Amino acid sequence: MTYAPSIDEETRVFESEMAKVPADPSNPSLAELKAIDVSAWFGDHKVLERVSLTMPAGKITSLIGPSGCGKSTFLRILNRMHELVPGASLAGEVMLDGEDIYDATVRITRARRDIGMVFQKPNPFPAMSIRENVLAGLRLTGTKASNDEKDYLVEHCLKLGGLWNEVKDRLDAPGGGLSGGQQQRLCIARSMAIRPRVLLMDEPCSALDPTSTRVIEETMRTLAEEVTIVIVTHNMQQALRVSDQCAFFLASQGTPGAIVEHGDTVAMFDNPQDPRTADYVNGRFG
Repeated sequence: MTYAPSIDEETRVFESEMAKVPADPSNPSLAELKAIDVSAWFGDHKVLERVSLTMPAGKITSLIGPSGCGKSTFLRILNRMHELVPGASLAGEVMLDGEDIYDATVRITRARRDIGMVFQKPNPFPAMSIRENVLAGLRLTGTKASNDEKDYLVEHCLKLGGLWNEVKDRLDAPGGGLSGGQQQRLCIARSMAIRPRVLLMDEPCSALDPTSTRVIEETMRTLAEEVTIVIVTHNMQQALRVSDQCAFFLASQGTPGAIVEHGDTVAMFDNPQDPRTADYVNGRFG
């Protein structure tokens, strides 16, 4: 039986690994992320076949496709979370502005600082205040900051997360007391506090109501001014609304997942080049 981590397991492991990330006070620039011939296995089971995709700097790339086609596995590969799974392996390269994050000279903790993650299930630290949640990354990485710098960071990141106006008068309230949509935006703000160059989002709206989903989507567009975004979504209308480019993954008849088609999102929805893409985006399967 192939092992795959649960959402809670992924969150726990990722947070424990992030605690090892060294501080880096420099202000990163927007970064291009590029996968080259990426294949992946869980034990002897191959789940991805030679996936190549360029995710442009400062743009939102959506990964779409039916369940089980390898989208989330591909996303985890992009910041080296895949290698935390027992029996998991991969081949290929993941280039961050021309540097392979899997090169032996690149520390795994550095890769996970540069390429952040927002999970499907909101995971704020419930015992911490809203302010403490945002600043948690500084404490975990040992980054020193004055009170004025911390105040600026809290406000800036909560604004990026689209949450500042809702919580600015109760920053000492528990993060776990927020609504589901607010908790997810708090997690986005927390991720941005360590200044990633790329932000990965694994179905960040799947557990949220339509109103919260709309706010998160607006937040994504704001974030794209400061960070490259890659999002996995099963919501075709969401992919169309928020992403600049789209990649359609498909696995069929026991074959590994692969990209069928990728390109400008509007073009893929309005004039797909592969009939399987047309069938999927028009709801005929998946």
